[in-house]
Amino acid sequence: MIQERYKEEYEEGSDLLWPSDKEDKITRQFYKDLSNVSKNKNYSKKKKLKLFEQAVRIIKGKGWG
Repeated sequence: MIQERYKEEYEEGSDLLWPSDKEDKITRQFYKDLSNVSKNKNYSKKKKLKLFEQAVRIIKGKGWG
């Protein structure tokens, strides 16, 4: 069942505009992709930091461990 965008009205005077199934799917995919990108950036920063720490250890003569 594919739902189109629809408006829901309440007695209190507030109205909600719900997205269609297609819009909802696209929005969810966007936020999923955005989440994955931010996770990858954090992983990349940690990896670079560990590489920097390793270089400092080598320079100080403490080796690879």
